[in-house]
Amino acid sequence: MAKDNGFLYVVATPIGNLDDISQRAIDTLKQADWIAAEDTRHTGRLLQHLAISAKTIALHDHNEKQRAASIIQKCQAGENVALVSDAGTPLISDPGYSLVRQCREAGVRVIPIPGPCALITALCAAGLPTDKFHFIGFLLPKSQQRQNQLTDVPAGVGTIICYDTARRIKDTLQDVALVFGAERELVLAKELTKTFEHLEYGTAEQITTWLEADPQRCQGEMVLMIAPTQKADSEISDAAQATLKLLLAELPVKKAAAITAEIHGMKKNALYKLALQFTGESE
Repeated sequence: MAKDNGFLYVVATPIGNLDDISQRAIDTLKQADWIAAEDTRHTGRLLQHLAISAKTIALHDHNEKQRAASIIQKCQAGENVALVSDAGTPLISDPGYSLVRQCREAGVRVIPIPGPCALITALCAAGLPTDKFHFIGFLLPKSQQRQNQLTDVPAGVGTIICYDTARRIKDTLQDVALVFGAERELVLAKELTKTFEHLEYGTAEQITTWLEADPQRCQGEMVLMIAPTQKADSEISDAAQATLKLLLAELPVKKAAAITAEIHGMKKNALYKLALQFTGESE
């Protein structure tokens, strides 16, 4: 008699505090035949803490597409595989997308085991709007790349959330001020669920000042949240705001506002004032 297919479990693990792992996640890891881990050494420490002895297999950005075939074969042979990342929920700025997609196409059932996720943990404590938000993952390493990445975010998407490294965060704050304006409200969350967890509120300049006051503050993993535009900006259509942002990347403020006004049939003055907010310039 043919053995029933096994499952792929997508298991969320702690982002800091090890007590945040759920009992369901622990039970799943204990019962899995294999654990596919982003870094087997890192995951090994978690498994040791949980007193779990299991076979692990490495699955990361560089081998995921190739390794997926062998994992699917294991599931089709009746073995259960648990997918974990170094921290948080797999696939959310972590490996796993290709594997999950290939499992779906191969008829292998994928079962999510929910738990910690840095972007949700940060957002729920930030005091920024949560009815709509837009996650853009890790910001790119070079300044112009980041500015383009931020400029490409459509208007009207709500709170914008991104990940960044401690090494680049001050440069990123400068880019955020250039794209969204020097007065835009920001929240920086760092070391979430760990001993030195902290959320800092303010403008790009204020948060930069806070970081520079103590070198220890520029350590650990960062979640940066950008407040939506103020309500007054909503009178300008999302399409017009998107056009304005694109033009500001290449043109002076007055020229960008004038062209946007012509394209969308709007008053230039309102667009000019919005452009100043985006760039942080004064009249």
